[in-house]
Amino acid sequence: MQTHMRNDLMEGPIVKKLVGFFLPIAAGTLFQQLYNAVDAFVVGKFVGTEALAAVGGSPAILSNLIIGFFVALTGGAAVVIAQLYGAQEYDRVSRAMGVSYRLCIWLGLGMGAAVCLFSPQLLRLLKTPAETFDQALLYQRIYFLGAVFLLLFNMGSGILRSIGDARFPFVCLFVGCGLNIVLDVVFVILFSWGVMGVAVATVLSQAVAALLVTGKLLALKGPFRLRIRSKGDRNLLKRMLRIGIPSGVQSSMYGLSNLLLQVGVNTLGTVTVASWAMSGKVDGAFWAITSAFGTALTTFVGQNYGAGKLDRVRASARKSMALMGVLTLSISGMLLLLGRPLLHLLTDDPAVIDTTWYIILLFVPFYILWVPIEVLSGVLRGVGDVLTPSLILAGGICGFRILWLFTAFRLSPVLLTLCVCYPLSWVVTDVAIYLYFRHSPVMTDAARLIDGDAGGAS
Repeated sequence: MQTHMRNDLMEGPIVKKLVGFFLPIAAGTLFQQLYNAVDAFVVGKFVGTEALAAVGGSPAILSNLIIGFFVALTGGAAVVIAQLYGAQEYDRVSRAMGVSYRLCIWLGLGMGAAVCLFSPQLLRLLKTPAETFDQALLYQRIYFLGAVFLLLFNMGSGILRSIGDARFPFVCLFVGCGLNIVLDVVFVILFSWGVMGVAVATVLSQAVAALLVTGKLLALKGPFRLRIRSKGDRNLLKRMLRIGIPSGVQSSMYGLSNLLLQVGVNTLGTVTVASWAMSGKVDGAFWAITSAFGTALTTFVGQNYGAGKLDRVRASARKSMALMGVLTLSISGMLLLLGRPLLHLLTDDPAVIDTTWYIILLFVPFYILWVPIEVLSGVLRGVGDVLTPSLILAGGICGFRILWLFTAFRLSPVLLTLCVCYPLSWVVTDVAIYLYFRHSPVMTDAARLIDGDAGGAS
């Protein structure tokens, strides 16, 4: 039987396996950040500050909120598939793939249609500045019309990673991102389509990436071939949703808190809106890499948990904390060293440059606080313990920020007040997730996952 196993995560040195699996995921996410930066460069340089605020302001927050929910929801399928793969239940892997793809198609089409219909109301709810409203509306409608492709790409990539192949999703992302850069130049610079050009380029590139990863799954041999019309399995669907829905709610809470904070940002003027969006382009590399590490860790844990190798799960938690700590400190140092020169490449507006750098200085030095959150929640997700950790992260990060917005920011409505709520929310969540992790009911001896012995694992 062909297993199509590019990277067997259940055998061999843990650090080597984790790093080897993580690197192509990280490379893909970094390349994605590159083309996001190109988007910002093209819009900022060739369209203007108002267009940059339109693309990176309210529409970006709404996409993080809505699409983030559905991507996290379908991510539950990837965890289930990794566990089934580790347990060598290959026939159920095939059925799970078909179930997850059908779920993505229906969710993507329904969500895209609904957002396009209610976009004006959503943008007004966010108090989108009048000077950017029309451009934001156009961008948002085009973007969400193609949202189904984004969901399918993420689902297909998640499936391939679950069975040990992190390289082909990177290839698909590389092609999609490269195409996006080319189309940005053609549509915005040559055709002068402005914001519409950026939106169309994004949708077309996502469609190509989704078709490539889907084609790969359809071409696999044996039990790992994607059969979209395969027999349904309600038990598998329930299992996916049991993991995916809490993750989706958690992601939505992130989006909701950022959405509400965006309302506060919007009240501070167009320069602040553009700077807030620009800061996300500059430090996006950190969030992309840490998310990639969390994805790799969850897949690693899922496979080993499915195979019953709890010793490797215990060791991976401790070693991942050290690995991600070193990674975070390295990225933070590079951002502080190179961040301001990078801003001059993205915009010529001195006010936007100064305000963006101010925001970066309030965020980057505290990114080390994110390490325990990403690692501990990643391990718990891999073993299927999702509900309580999701509630902890939703409350500690999102709930805290929302409370801060309606108390501290109302008393002091300045940019500094908005920024400091981020590191404070990380501290609160660090404490809560660590205390829960020590007593997670899903795994035996969970209290020793960090401090206990590794059970002889390498």
